[in-house]
Amino acid sequence: MSNSLIDTAPDFSQPIAVLKHCHDRIRQQLATLRKLLAHLPQHGADQQARQAAQAVLKYFSNAAHLHHEDEERNLLPMLDATARGDDAAVLRDMMPRLLAQHQQMDGDWLIIKAQLDKIATGTDTALSAPAVEKFVADYTAHMEQEEQHIAPMAKRIFSPVQMQQLGDAMQARRGIAPAAAPAPATAAGVDIADLRLDYGRASLDEADTLDHPVDQFAKWFDEAMTAEVFEANAMSVATVGADGKPSSRVVLIKQYDARGFTWYTNYESQKGQQLAQNPHAALLFFWRELERQVRIEGRVEKTSAEDSDTYFYSRPVKSQLAAVASHQSERIASRAEMEANFAAVEAASGGQPQRPPHWGGYRLVPERVEFWQGRRSRFHDRIVFTLQADGSWKKERLQP
Repeated sequence: MSNSLIDTAPDFSQPIAVLKHCHDRIRQQLATLRKLLAHLPQHGADQQARQAAQAVLKYFSNAAHLHHEDEERNLLPMLDATARGDDAAVLRDMMPRLLAQHQQMDGDWLIIKAQLDKIATGTDTALSAPAVEKFVADYTAHMEQEEQHIAPMAKRIFSPVQMQQLGDAMQARRGIAPAAAPAPATAAGVDIADLRLDYGRASLDEADTLDHPVDQFAKWFDEAMTAEVFEANAMSVATVGADGKPSSRVVLIKQYDARGFTWYTNYESQKGQQLAQNPHAALLFFWRELERQVRIEGRVEKTSAEDSDTYFYSRPVKSQLAAVASHQSERIASRAEMEANFAAVEAASGGQPQRPPHWGGYRLVPERVEFWQGRRSRFHDRIVFTLQADGSWKKERLQP
């Protein structure tokens, strides 16, 4: 029998064939994704579903990004430098669209990935059919464009030396046949190098961001909610008192708008005391699933009594009672004493507590907002908005 039964991949002496082989593997994973969509309603996150989710996650979180880098960093730039005449015209038309499609598909993948993470661990069965169908359709159309125009052009105009250069770059990107490296340092039996997570789900360009940082925050926050990021509303609040010593803690944002970012707390707590001494703070949102963080710095003011009342009385009664019963940040002898205080407040209020004057809202009025998108090799994207004297916002890129 002359034909092998094993589907072997071409080697890197045939880089265009390797890229086509990657497309074939992408199509296999897209087919698995569609099968999973049909499987879940009938069988839930059973073993087959978990294995399928893990396979798709593994491919699109690793190999697919290497494939995109092959095209973005090597194939397309080499074509751009080589193409002439009609080829150059075709490339000028196609390159911006292909690169924009990469970015769009990376963003769409984040939504699907967040759902697959939960299916892979058996903690949820939700998988958005519209998101999957759009992802499959967009990827399929994208690959067809490359196979009909880009690959044939490369085969036709690249010299043998260029083909070798392309193959060498692709091989090096995958760490194939690396030079000998010293043994890695370890701590508690764990390779310290393995503790460094390499990012690469998406990118962030100045043109991708909206003109006002609160609008951009709203866009990212909505995407975090859609992706079901765990406690997307959790943020770190860092304050500094008169002694110059910083302190931080995690709270939940309750409102954001053009005026700023609002949370509620005890004004007599540690953060309340520090804000009374120094009314400036820094907020930090970290959305691991999307490999994003937002840093917000500015001055802090108290919300109106009316706003504090509105939120206080919207809370569950037991949360209202806890706010009255707790002298936040002060020492107490035991849990039993805390619970006794709670019971006393509950009895005295008749189950209808009033908002105490020492409890209410803070609003951070932003002066600097930075949007951070994780990228490979620690070469992250950072876009910062800085408030100007005339009330406008200046937008700039920062080095990682």
